Amino acid sequence: MSQPPIRVLCVGAGHMGRSHALAYHKLPGFQICGLVTRSADSRAKLNAELGGGYAEYGDFHAALKETKPDAVSISSYPDTHAEYAVAALAAGCHVFVEKPLAVTVAEAEQIVAKAKAVKRKVVIGYILRHHPAWTQFIKTVQTLGKPLVMRMNLNQQSYGDMWKTHQALLQTCSPVVDCGVHYVDVMCLMTGSRPVRVSGIGARLTEDMPAGQINYGQLQVTFADGSVGWYEAGWGPMMSEEAFFVKDVIGPKGCVSIVAGKASQAGNSADVDSHSAAQALKVHSSHLGPDGKFTKPDEIVPTDADPGHDGLCEREQAYFEKAIREDIDLTAHMDDAVNSMRIVAAADQSFREGRTINL
Repeated sequence: MSQPPIRVLCVGAGHMGRSHALAYHKLPGFQICGLVTRSADSRAKLNAELGGGYAEYGDFHAALKETKPDAVSISSYPDTHAEYAVAALAAGCHVFVEKPLAVTVAEAEQIVAKAKAVKRKVVIGYILRHHPAWTQFIKTVQTLGKPLVMRMNLNQQSYGDMWKTHQALLQTCSPVVDCGVHYVDVMCLMTGSRPVRVSGIGARLTEDMPAGQINYGQLQVTFADGSVGWYEAGWGPMMSEEAFFVKDVIGPKGCVSIVAGKASQAGNSADVDSHSAAQALKVHSSHLGPDGKFTKPDEIVPTDADPGHDGLCEREQAYFEKAIREDIDLTAHMDDAVNSMRIVAAADQSFREGRTINL
């Protein structure tokens, strides 16, 4: 016998909120019971794209009380995540929450503690975990030996409406915190080791942002197994389009890089579809023969799939449904989210205090 659809309240209508709502609208296992945004125009626009007919709300708590959903999907600004997630869990709902899980480690821990206490599922929007090509990338990296050197960035030359969105995000957290959780999560999966030390740098490249905030940053993290990694992120109209997408890992046995096609093209850093793109892997072996020359040529390995941004969001929501229906234990998933939050928060602290942070 088929199970009734999971009634989900969708919060947020930006890039991620729109894509998640499209997924819920498409997947038969879900039924949208309401759309929540602060802007009447944004939720009306999303509702129209979904074919209309969904209830609209301007206040999250009122919507939660009125719709009594089975699940809540939170894609609003990060400074609302903890408040909304804890309220949804207290109401007996399962929760999908976009990354970062919260804006502080304490808030992230609060969400996880509440989920464990009320025995409800919380899935965090680590989209790269659901990308076949990135899964392949991680597995290939794990053949390189230890320690690893992991080099990653995602800079965005934003303008127009996207710059306005970034300016709003900058009121809550820096680019390294907002985007960095993705990539330090990947680093942790690659090494399987404990992060022990973090350093951070940052720069304020514009006056069009809140005082005391930065729109460029970089973190450096050292792991217990000797592996090291850096991640760089910057937003704004001043950012360079050169080398804005670097995903490159080195080990004793060689190196693996993502060959990203359109993501490496100039003028493309603001394209959200390019941010998770991975058309192929370039694999290099460090093995030398008796003559001191490489024994194998570099290999271009096609990746398993590149579903695109909306397709990845659909995969995430299919997993959310699976976690609910099959009662999957998400303890490790939630703890990993807190761990990656702890790393990026330490990078921000390191920059502001001018010192390396020991975890």
